[in-house]
Amino acid sequence: MSTPTVDIAPLAEAGDLAPVLLTVEEAARCLRVGRTTCYGLIRTGELESLTIGGLRRVPADAPAAYLARRRAERRTA
Repeated sequence: MSTPTVDIAPLAEAGDLAPVLLTVEEAARCLRVGRTTCYGLIRTGELESLTIGGLRRVPADAPAAYLARRRAERRTA
């Protein structure tokens, strides 16, 4: 099973490499949810994140992995 991708290209500046880590706000935009909802997903462990120097960051592939898990859960329900 392949992991679906989330287009993060609009988040990068023109000519920059695609980001490896997203802010919570960027991850929320990828998922098309609000910031508070995104923080809730992080708090419950549904969306992977890490803290770097006091800043919360979401790996760029984490939104797609979250969606893949949700879709798999829905198929088995």
